[in-house]
Parts: sequence; C-alpha cells; structure tokens
Amino acid sequence: MSAHAPEADSETPTKTETETATDPGTATHPLAREQAHLTASRAALRAMREDVEALDIRDVTANWVNAVVLQAQIDDRIKALADLAHTPLFFGRLNYLHAPGADLAEGAEGEQFYIGRRHVHDADGDPMVIDWRAPVSQPFYRASKNDPQDIALRRRFGYTGGELTAYEDEHLSDPSEAAAVSKLLQQEIERPRVGPMRDIVATIQPEQDEIVRSGLSGSVCVQGGPGTGKTAVGLHRVAYLLYAHRERLARTGTLVIGPNRSFLHYIEQVLPALGELEVKQATVEDLVSRDGLEIRGADAAATAVVKGDARMAEVLRRAVRSHVTPPAEPLMVVRGSRRWRVPAYELEEIVAELLDRDIRYGAARDALPQRIAHTVLVRMEQAGEAPDDRVQDSVARGAAVKAAVKAMWPAVDPAKLVLRLLSDREFLAEHAQGVLSADEQELLLWAKPFRSVKSAKWSAADLVLIDEAADLVERTHSLGHVVLDEAQDLSPMQYRAVGRRCTTGSATVLGDLAQGTTPWATRGWDEALAHLGKPDAVLEELTAGFRVPREVIAYASRLLPSISPGLAPVSSVRETPGSLVVAPAVDPSDLTAAVLNACRASLGHEGSIGLIAADARIPELAKALEAAGTAYLSPGEETTAQSRLTLVPASLAKGLEYDYVVLDEPAAIVAGEPDERTGLRRLYVCLTRAVSGLTLLHADPLPAALA
Repeated sequence: MSAHAPEADSETPTKTETETATDPGTATHPLAREQAHLTASRAALRAMREDVEALDIRDVTANWVNAVVLQAQIDDRIKALADLAHTPLFFGRLNYLHAPGADLAEGAEGEQFYIGRRHVHDADGDPMVIDWRAPVSQPFYRASKNDPQDIALRRRFGYTGGELTAYEDEHLSDPSEAAAVSKLLQQEIERPRVGPMRDIVATIQPEQDEIVRSGLSGSVCVQGGPGTGKTAVGLHRVAYLLYAHRERLARTGTLVIGPNRSFLHYIEQVLPALGELEVKQATVEDLVSRDGLEIRGADAAATAVVKGDARMAEVLRRAVRSHVTPPAEPLMVVRGSRRWRVPAYELEEIVAELLDRDIRYGAARDALPQRIAHTVLVRMEQAGEAPDDRVQDSVARGAAVKAAVKAMWPAVDPAKLVLRLLSDREFLAEHAQGVLSADEQELLLWAKPFRSVKSAKWSAADLVLIDEAADLVERTHSLGHVVLDEAQDLSPMQYRAVGRRCTTGSATVLGDLAQGTTPWATRGWDEALAHLGKPDAVLEELTAGFRVPREVIAYASRLLPSISPGLAPVSSVRETPGSLVVAPAVDPSDLTAAVLNACRASLGHEGSIGLIAADARIPELAKALEAAGTAYLSPGEETTAQSRLTLVPASLAKGLEYDYVVLDEPAAIVAGEPDERTGLRRLYVCLTRAVSGLTLLHADPLPAALA
C-alpha cells in the first residue's frame, strides 16, 4: 500500500488518465487529475440538478392532483441531487483488470470507476461517479490481497473540508505488495465528531457490507457491542434496500425506530446525505400514540414489567372477545309483506363460526350482517323467490340486522377496554385467570381509577396495551421494511407493537444485550425475535470495534461478566495510548470542580465533548457550568465549532458518541437504577461513548466490578 500527499506520485497512469493528462492546461500530477475529476463531477451533478429544476410539467399532467404529486416528486429529486459542500462526492476508485462481467479468458481491457455517495453522469449519460450500492462498487469494501476480485488498484481519497488532499493505493493483484492497514481509513474513523452522526459509507468493513447488502425478503438481527457500527450498518442497509428495491419500498414504506428523540435527531442526517429522503423515523411511543391520549403517568418498575409481558396479549384477547354475546332470541326480518325468521340457534352457529376463525374482531363484526343476510336469502330462495346481491346488501343494512349485530357483537373501543382492565378488579380477574397471578393483577390495577379515557394518566406501557387491543380489532398497516435500533431495551409487548408494523415486510434488528438498561430488557435474541414475529431472522454478530479505543473498551468490558455473562467482548482495532484516565478519588466537595476542570481540558482538544452524569447530578452540574460561564448543549442539539460541550444525563447517553467524554461519579450512575445489574449496564453504556478519550472522576468508591 502506498500513501500520497500532494507532492508524491508512484502511480502508473491508466489509459484514461494519460488522455486526461495530455489535455491542454491539465496538470500531470495524479492528485491534480483527481481534483480535476472531482471538479468535473461536481459540475455534472449541478447540471443534473439544473435539468430537473428546468422541467416543465404544465402540459404533461391530466389534472391538478397529478400535477401536485409530480411536482412533489421533482422537488424530492432536486433535494436528492444537492451537492453538500463538506461531503466528498466520491471517496474511492477501483481499477478493474477486466471489464466487469466479461469473460476473463477474452482478456477484455479493465475499467475505472469512482465510488461515491450517489450516481453522477455527464452530459452524454456516461457515469462519472458510481453509487456505492451498485454491484460494481462491492469490491471496494470486500476485495483483499487474498481475494482481489479482479481489482488491480483500490484507491482511497483523503479530504479536508470537502477538498481532496491525499490518496492511498492498494495494488490488490500485485503479489509483491504486502497487505497493510489503511491510514486514510483509520483517519476517517477517528475524524473529530462535530454535528450529527455522519455516514460510514467510506469506511464500511467487509463483515458490515455483508449485512448491508443482505436481501429484502429476510430479516436480520445484529448483535454488536459499543463501537462496532451496528447503527450505521442498519441505516446503510436501508439505503441499500431503497437502491435495490426502490419501487417496492416506495409502495410499502420504510421506517427507522430509535429509543428516543435525541437519538433520532443525532442520526437524522445520515440517510439524506446518501440521497434518501423518504425514510420516516419514530420512537416506539410515536408508533403507539393515539389522538387524544397523552403520556402523563409513569409506572413503577414492577408494574411496567407486568404490562410489558407477552402474557398481556392473551389477557387483552380474552377481554376483547368477551364482548361477544350469544343471541337470546330469534331475529325477525321484514321484507315487504313477508317476515323472515332466523332462529337463535342459527345465529349462535354463525357467531361461533366467526369466533372459531379467530379473525380480527372488527373484521368479524363487519362480516356478521352479511352472514345473517345470506341466511335470510336462503329462506327466500326456498320460498320460491329469486333475490340477488342487492337484496342481500339491503337486508344486511336493515334496522333489524343492525340491532342484532349491535347486541351480539358490539363495537369495542381499545382505550376504553384497557381503561376497564386497569380499573375494574373483577373484569381483570376474569380475563387474567390462569395467565397472571393475583399479585401481578394487583400491580396492574390503578390505586385510584380514572373516570374516562381522556382524564386517565396513561403511561408509555399503557399505550402499548391500547395498541395491542386496537390490532385485535383492526389490522395494523404493515410496512416493507423496519429498522429497530437499541432493540435490547424493548419489552415483549413493545416487540409485538413493532412486529405489527412489518408483518408482511422484513426487519433489521440492532442491539447489544450488554446495554439493556430497562427492568424488562431482552434476555436473548431468540426470544425477542419470536415476540417480533420474525423467529427465522438471521443472527449476525459484530465484534470488531472501530469507534471506542482499545484501552477504553477493555476497561468497560470488565463489567461484562456481571451484566451479560458469556457475551464476547468487543475487540477494538484502535490502540490509542493515553485515551483512558481514571482519576484518583477526590473529596465529595471537590468533585464538581474537578469535573469542570476536566471539561476545560477536554475542550482543548478538537471535536465534541460529552459530560455524562447520573440524572440526579445533572442540575448541580448545569448550575456549575453556568456559574463558570461554560456554554453547554443538551442531547440532540447539534454541536458546532463554537459550542462543543454537551451535558448528557446517563439515561439518554445510549447511541450517542463524543470525541472526548468526561464521566462523573460512576457509583451515582449505578445507584440511579432500580437494581445493581441494570445500573452496571447503564454504566457500561456511559463508559463506551468516547471516540478518542475518556476521563473518569469520582468521590465514592468505584463499583467492585471495575476493580
């Protein structure tokens, strides 16, 4: 491998490069030629955008509705073709020995491709930059000295502020050149993090690429420790699937689900940077939200565990079906001068058949009037009449049939049903018998029942129950693909809520069992995938760490035997001497001052700074920062060159990353959770947020598991 600054050149020019170099006014230096190609590619992208902006749709649409839809599509295309000044248009180049797809025996001359974030072509339609998702780009991520995949040269580019400043070559098919670690690749991984999360399209590793390019039909579960890039892999998988199956996913939709709003704000720019604007993002709370219902209450941990248990699905199913009442008397339908009688036992048979089919409550309720009307039509035909479908529909809509349906199969309001379960001891006991214990039922009941759906102080877990009940009544719309991040923190009922959104589609599940910080955290992926409705999902494990320095991840991994026995620790590829500082214990009265000093020292470095502390310590630290005149941000707010320090409650640290982290009082983080294991898992999360350096300060003794 050879690395090149502007003054170096060990490259043998290809035919194309020789032609470019001989053009008048063009420098012969390889870096100058690459800079020229970048300039030309940006001009071509600008021309592509101008072509779309110039489209006149006035004479090509039949009506104003079509015009609005087409204009929206054009606007999205214009946004997708935006040239982001500080984002490299291409980051690599491949020189093939032979033309891709050609018979190697024919000796077809190789081709050269620039690999970038999106496709760019010139005025003649010839590609200047190839989309990283195209099949021809795959060797950029997977080719190696052992498996060159017909690649003669792989070139990586280095950028500074969007300007191409260096390149690095690997001659993969040259047996005389030894394999080496890419310095540009490592520099890109270690580049300071200011602003929201960025894409990893230039640094995707072979094991990550296999997950990214896996097919749409199957679901994938990725177990990955801190810094293994599982979130980025999930987002790039969405981008790849949209490239490979755009028409299908345009119809069915895609969704990224994250743990909280701060996390979603942090990742929201990744897909637009890749030209994908249509992917929606939400939390589980967003999925199950309903008009008129607000989360105004909170459950004790023990109550939340029961509400999140998968057994609640059976309790709700029983409660919904309990509204069905067998008929007590026959039905009389009047048509003109004739009266048609349907005996009670026949009505009961119809109801029983619908119950046995176990279709959704609402669908069965819609089918019941037609079933009754069909029975009446049979009576008419037996009497010599010749009724048709219009007569059957008329009977089904008649007042007598409507009244019978209302009595036998009344409408069910999901929120009112859950309100009754949580308020009515006898109703709950009837439907939880043999499913929940008496103590568990007691945990579910409100101490002071609410009078109405609107006045109730619903918790987050309550809305998940309402969502389950709603699906028992009417089918939830299914999307084509769902990405679920930080999945280890979901309860079984939350998994069911997500699974309902992809019953006919596929899912990418991302998580780390060691980072489960809820009392109901996932115990194993097999169980979680079963609740999600994807038991056949392929389980992949990422163990190579690229974000967290080796010294930091090794220190945090001391907690693994206590929080997730048997889970393989992350093996970081980055060794950064001095990246971990565990300060000696200080006097409690001096802790806050020591933390502020550590923040000032960290601000002397380039990049973002995260001050992470137990939630209970946040007010004191915020007050101290304000008194010291040190500006700080809240999680989710975008860091800038002028404001780089973020004050992060431990409960919101998951999924975030900072160049340098100052960690305040680990013992307080552990103590802030309901039990020690959950507290140690929360601490594990906080310890692994640093990209370049971690400073740990404490007054209380460190947890024994860290010793």
